[in-house]
Amino acid sequence: MDENKTWQKLAAEVLGTAFLVFIGAGSVPATLALNGTATPFGMDSLVDISWAFALIVVVTVYVFGYIGGNHINPAVTVGLAVRGFFPWKDVPGYLAAQVVGAILGAFAIIGVLGDSAIGKGITSYGATTPVLQAGFAEFLGTFMLVFTVFGVIHRKAAGGWFGLVIGFVVFAIILVVGPTTGAAINPARYLGPIVVAGVLGHGDAVQPSQIAVYIIADILGGVVGAWLHGVIAKTDADAKAA
Repeated sequence: MDENKTWQKLAAEVLGTAFLVFIGAGSVPATLALNGTATPFGMDSLVDISWAFALIVVVTVYVFGYIGGNHINPAVTVGLAVRGFFPWKDVPGYLAAQVVGAILGAFAIIGVLGDSAIGKGITSYGATTPVLQAGFAEFLGTFMLVFTVFGVIHRKAAGGWFGLVIGFVVFAIILVVGPTTGAAINPARYLGPIVVAGVLGHGDAVQPSQIAVYIIADILGGVVGAWLHGVIAKTDADAKAA
């Protein structure tokens, strides 16, 4: 058989998510370090951070995708399970692997950039941003991401472009959602840096009241994105196969 073992798939999820957090979330404190006292998040910096996320997503798709699917996002895993493309029995293992990977990636950021980076890769929204606005931003961003994932893995999609397309949509989403919530669009990517900040004694960087937004809105966005793609892409051939 040419199927990878379960432990290999889980290891790929751990590494893929660690890569994502290290490069993507790590680009935030790296940008702050380079900008110094300059305004850290003008459009030029946001573009740089968006590219960091996009490029590492493209890399992980092609490096880990053939091993375990390269979900690296609980919203993607749950969305695939809801559509019947991924077994529910494997969901807990994938979610755990993604969170572990995100934590390892966040620790790696501190190892490379030092203690000054602690807490600076955390996504959050400002006190003046209504909870519903933040929740909608995360929901919509994750919805677009997961809808795109289903679009590029569809049997009728153009072959070979899925990695680039997923990276491009991540880039585009962060440009618009980033100013509101930091554009986590991934519960594991959100949890990794806040767990590490807490472990390293910087719990003040964590805002517990915001956790529900980044977990519930993101998972819900993934589920709706998966479901809606199935509704509008399904043909009679799909119905017969089901």
